[in-house]
Amino acid sequence: MIPPPPRSSEPTVAEAGAWADVLVRRRLLHAAVLTPTSQWLVQEYPDGPVRVLAGPADLLALTATIQHRTRSTRPESR
Repeated sequence: MIPPPPRSSEPTVAEAGAWADVLVRRRLLHAAVLTPTSQWLVQEYPDGPVRVLAGPADLLALTATIQHRTRSTRPESR
């Protein structure tokens, strides 16, 4: 797998918010809430623990982990 090119800027709150919406809508996360301090509260399952992420970069890192997990568990379609 070819690694993605390095980012030219830091992730924004808006970008993280868009990804959070997608993850919750697709039921890959139970909840993702932005706090006034730009931290994110995320919960994978309704009864699961709430994790505190420091900011947008941490939410995007979680998104990448979820994408990798999702793609690596799918059967090959070729």
